[in-house]
Amino acid sequence: MTTKLFLAEDDLILADALKSSLSQADFQCDCVNDGALALQILLHNDYDAVVLDIGLPNMDGLTVLRNVRQHKPSLPILILTALDGLEERVAGLDAGADDYLAKPFEFSELEARLRALLRRSQILPQSVQQLGNLRLDRAGQRAWCNDTPLDLSARELTVLEILMSNIDRVVTKEQIVSELGNENAEVGLNAIEVYVHRLRKKLDPAGVVIRTIRGLGYLLEKQQIIPADANN
Repeated sequence: MTTKLFLAEDDLILADALKSSLSQADFQCDCVNDGALALQILLHNDYDAVVLDIGLPNMDGLTVLRNVRQHKPSLPILILTALDGLEERVAGLDAGADDYLAKPFEFSELEARLRALLRRSQILPQSVQQLGNLRLDRAGQRAWCNDTPLDLSARELTVLEILMSNIDRVVTKEQIVSELGNENAEVGLNAIEVYVHRLRKKLDPAGVVIRTIRGLGYLLEKQQIIPADANN
């Protein structure tokens, strides 16, 4: 199975070489060479692992790392740097890196370290579903946005569960009414619009949107930020 990897590296020659090498090892690699852009992409998109250079323009790698860690504590992140002193290694690990590789390095070692990180990465329980920075625990009847608990009413949570069960599929208002009707209370179509409106506001920081498909219903999907040079 292909692993989705994000690479932030300002050395374009090295970045191209890494993409080529990693693609042969079944990694699907998106790459940027700007720290600020890297942060925005990482906050709004899902990856299996990250390779992050420290010396990035516009925002250094450690700043990117600290910001990402606040929102994605379990995302495997390996940092690359030309600085190999003890202080630099400690700074990187303290900022939240899972592993550290100094330049120059062998591609085979990078691949091995990434595979090790992926093996150790946290696996979500079966009752937990995640989309972007939105996480839903059906068993616990709770939801989080960027690891912050969402304040949802019982019906808002039910609507969210229905939409999360049909990611990238249109859900009709009638389907939602039918599900909510099991709660022994009559629910009208207008009430569904109110619940969806409230959910939209609460889900916005998670990079998740509920689209209205005119004449059909609602579609839950993740907002996408496409790297400008992802194909480089």
